[in-house]
Amino acid sequence: MSRNTYDLTQSFVDSSEKQKKLYIRTLLIVSISQIFGGAGLAAGITVGALLAQQILGTDAFAGLPAALFTLGSAGAALIVGKLSHRYGRRIGLTTGFMTGGVGAIGVVIAAITNSIFLLFASLLIYGAGTATNLQARYAGTDLANKKQRATAISIAMVSTTFGAVAGPNLVDVMGHFALSIGVPALAGPFILSAVAFILAGLVLYVMLRPDPLIIAKMIDENKQKQKQKPKGHSETTEPIKNKRGVTVGATVMVLTQIVMVAIMTMTPVHMAHHGHSLREVGLVIGFHIGSMYLPSLVTGILVDKIGRTAMSIASGVTLLLAGLVAAIAPSDSMVLLIIALSLLGLGWNFGLISGTALIVDSTETSTRAKTQGTLDVFIALAGASGGAMSGMIVANSSYTTLSLTGGILSLLLIPVVIWSHKGKNKVLKYKN
Repeated sequence: MSRNTYDLTQSFVDSSEKQKKLYIRTLLIVSISQIFGGAGLAAGITVGALLAQQILGTDAFAGLPAALFTLGSAGAALIVGKLSHRYGRRIGLTTGFMTGGVGAIGVVIAAITNSIFLLFASLLIYGAGTATNLQARYAGTDLANKKQRATAISIAMVSTTFGAVAGPNLVDVMGHFALSIGVPALAGPFILSAVAFILAGLVLYVMLRPDPLIIAKMIDENKQKQKQKPKGHSETTEPIKNKRGVTVGATVMVLTQIVMVAIMTMTPVHMAHHGHSLREVGLVIGFHIGSMYLPSLVTGILVDKIGRTAMSIASGVTLLLAGLVAAIAPSDSMVLLIIALSLLGLGWNFGLISGTALIVDSTETSTRAKTQGTLDVFIALAGASGGAMSGMIVANSSYTTLSLTGGILSLLLIPVVIWSHKGKNKVLKYKN
């Protein structure tokens, strides 16, 4: 770090007013990048399964694309977390988005050459964009106090809505554009993904200065120095981690991810089998993704006001309702499918924000990025499992069975958070 750069960052450490301004600026920059990132992740969700179905000629592996790009996001989450821990959010998030853009370009080439091996490899790389889009939610919390954390997460996530809703609804447009340049229609949305992920990375690389995580670490180091006792007295400065909080937060996010990915992945295939057009598929998925992100601002306020436990339970109940509605919905009913997928997105939203807030509450700044990256690996692996199993369940049983299974699985959230609540008096208290 150069002398000028050090002086600049130190000025933020010494001024609470500058910290507040940087907190707001960071949220703005992350929000802009999330708009592009949201558009990028929508392609894999909307047409990934259909593209694999078209190339393979079977439904049994239609859930494999979701499994692959979520598996890829697992490895990327770990790498982005470690890069962020060592070099700051700017480098970690930029690298992840750029890698996702490269993966999306590979999917387009795979569709042109009809290469299933290139498709699978590219989907793994494309998963880096998905992981990074999810990890960007942490950047806004670096300079937030405990009462602002869930709201900060929400602001980042609600910004994703603009791109995430636009993406599926541009499926038809991008399909026509792809055909006009000699590319298969289903590859069109991945062209949008490539551009969107790369733009998200550029926004962060150019604008996320000074880095919020680096500033937060310096603030903590400064506080530790001020707390040091007179010579002759020892004081541990080893970061403390609330293991119970981390375990519960991770469990909430993992369970919601499994249920959401499993039902979401097979809905486009289920609709295609019953005569729905690509535009109708895009509409349903658009509502789903909108429900994943648009309620975030209100969700964050609720998590900060009424607590992580209450909102985690609300997540389990909402996901159960989503599974039940999806199971009973007639295959030709757009209205019930939209309701089911909207509830699915809303339940995921409740779980992700409450779980993320628990993780941030339970970790220290010096180790937070690494812990967050590691936990996002488990979330991604959970999604990969849900995506892979969903196709097999539907192929061997039905979409109804899949939906009911997902709904029942979500109920496990309730005993987990009750266990957390009972043990809250044993958990260490953390300072903001």
